[in-house]
Amino acid sequence: MDHIATHIPYLRRYGRALAGNQSAGDAYAAAVLEAMIADPDSIPEAGAAKVALYRMFHTIWHSSGAPVDEEEKGIAVRAQKHLSKLALNSREALLLHALEEFTTEEVAEIIGVSQSEAEELIRIGQNELAAAARGSVLIIEDEPIIAMDLEGIVSDAGHRVFGVAQTRAEAVDIGTDGKPDLVLADIQLADDSSGIDAVNDLLKAHGDVPVIFITAFPERLLTGEKPEPAFLITKPFRPEQVLSAISQALFFSSTQTLKS
Repeated sequence: MDHIATHIPYLRRYGRALAGNQSAGDAYAAAVLEAMIADPDSIPEAGAAKVALYRMFHTIWHSSGAPVDEEEKGIAVRAQKHLSKLALNSREALLLHALEEFTTEEVAEIIGVSQSEAEELIRIGQNELAAAARGSVLIIEDEPIIAMDLEGIVSDAGHRVFGVAQTRAEAVDIGTDGKPDLVLADIQLADDSSGIDAVNDLLKAHGDVPVIFITAFPERLLTGEKPEPAFLITKPFRPEQVLSAISQALFFSSTQTLKS
């Protein structure tokens, strides 16, 4: 089962991005594992494990009919109603391609459509989500070149840069002078302070604010063993990953307080 285990953290990431919160996303990933335990013949061979896992996830996801945890309230529930108006599979196709880096051929296999249909769904997903949400983004990043890249990605997509911070203290100072619509945060900051601590400070000040974490070691925040982020992208990142994560996160504000 080692060939399965290596993909589970990223399956959790995909599930969290779809559901908008950790608990629901992790529950869907767990359901995939439970299905394989119940039917050992469904366990895929090593070479085809990743696509097969996501295909099984997709089947369970759509059979449940609940893209957001039923216990979620407020913005998450309103987001569910809004997302129900989007083209079927467009958001899934976009996340599979942009966030999880599947090829269009693999996306087609996962969601059960032709490659040309998968390409069209990705395009539709990009357009739908880009048009659906705009906001101000606080960037917490200590590397100037990466911070500049993020500023450009955010601005070019029509969002407003709320501010850029390099340390926890700076993030709190900037982030409490008004309220950003979204926080995009690195984990390790310039003065050895924590991006997670900075985010928790901001959540205490503002309540629910969508948060996306950026890290070179995503598997450390995808264990499911403690409160972890719903939205996570990996360094080095591509602009498409950042934009798809921002679009998803702006639908949800169910970010939980995290532990360092």
